Amino acid sequence: MYMCKKLKKLLKNKEITVYKLGKITGISDSTLRRYMYGSEPSFKNMCKIADALDVSLDYFRKDKY
Repeated sequence: MYMCKKLKKLLKNKEITVYKLGKITGISDSTLRRYMYGSEPSFKNMCKIADALDVSLDYFRKDKY
């Protein structure tokens, strides 16, 4: 659930729509929306999302401590 909050916040801050993220990553809108509501993305798709939004994968990790 933590990842979906981070994704929503990042999209808002960067003013990117789910539609636009889908076009950049090649991931369907419906799949991205599932991620935004709690589904866990595959590693491959998470890499695409992180690259498209210019953040590291660590950005989406929950703090360990």
